[in-house]
Amino acid sequence: MFRIRVPLRRAAALGLPTAWGAVAVTYKLACPLAQQDGLGARIATSAVFFAVGTGIVAHVRGTLLRELRQIRRVAGAAQRVLVRPLPPRIDGLHVAAAQLAAERGASVGGDLYEVVATEHGVRAVIGDVRGHGLAALGTVAAVLGSFREAAHDEPDLGGVLRRLDRALDRHLRERARAEHPSAGRSVPDTPVAEEFVTVLLLEIARDGQVHALNCGHPWPYRLSGPCVEPLARSDPLPPLGPFELPPDLSALSCGPLRPREMLVLFTDGAEDARDRRGRFFPLRAALAGAARVSPITPERILRTTLAALLRHTAGPPTDDTALLILQNERLHPHPQGVCGTGRPATAHPQPTTHR
Repeated sequence: MFRIRVPLRRAAALGLPTAWGAVAVTYKLACPLAQQDGLGARIATSAVFFAVGTGIVAHVRGTLLRELRQIRRVAGAAQRVLVRPLPPRIDGLHVAAAQLAAERGASVGGDLYEVVATEHGVRAVIGDVRGHGLAALGTVAAVLGSFREAAHDEPDLGGVLRRLDRALDRHLRERARAEHPSAGRSVPDTPVAEEFVTVLLLEIARDGQVHALNCGHPWPYRLSGPCVEPLARSDPLPPLGPFELPPDLSALSCGPLRPREMLVLFTDGAEDARDRRGRFFPLRAALAGAARVSPITPERILRTTLAALLRHTAGPPTDDTALLILQNERLHPHPQGVCGTGRPATAHPQPTTHR
């Protein structure tokens, strides 16, 4: 059926330009007015050919626009399958996420994120593939597909990260073979040396304890009311792709995520966005401002921050941007912490009564 429809569409697309061309040729060969050399005859002939040319250009333009809309619909569907919409709540966590593609009018980007509930806790990933658009979709698919399996299978985050690294390596080698079929089975050790992915892995246990592994990605912000602090300040590992992972992949303990606190995960497009004067977007200040508006929910923080980013750039950003917000809605008696420290506010916390 598909094979039959394609030739029919092509024939229909060529039909109108052919008809316009036939009109022009018939006029030139058969119309007596076209054979005359007077000024009026020349003007009439020019008008006929101008109308024919305009009709052909309009038809071709309409055909190209329809094909472009179709390509965008297919690309958007592929993006929604890969970076699928997240449910609003996952195992006691309130979740909100959004993505802005850098390409004008496109819905496809090189950013990725996912959140899954496992027996090991809620595990989340956010990453940034070098580049954006359709070329990044294959890498996004390789990383996300591996994470969705490894998050359930691996008991620790180090095992998950190694699975992602192996999946990316296989994808790059297969792409190198497809791009250089004459090379046969011989694939260079670094088939796509310029390709890399920054990745942040998080694990939030049932008691709220947060563990993380970071490969070249910006650290998330912790929101405790209007207080905004980085989740960690240690140097991340190199991005996945050009470098080997170290033998020891112990996850970093980042303290508890207390009830009503949020983690804001983002890609570097959020902090690297510039205005017309070259100033970077103040993401931390924007989050603090959004957190002062009650009620504080992940959706409100997300909408307010993205609106501030678009005002700052006066249009679409120049790089793909993704935001993922996780809020702890579990009720457990952890004492309230001091902003940014992850430690109890008092040495001897008083018992808490929940109504």
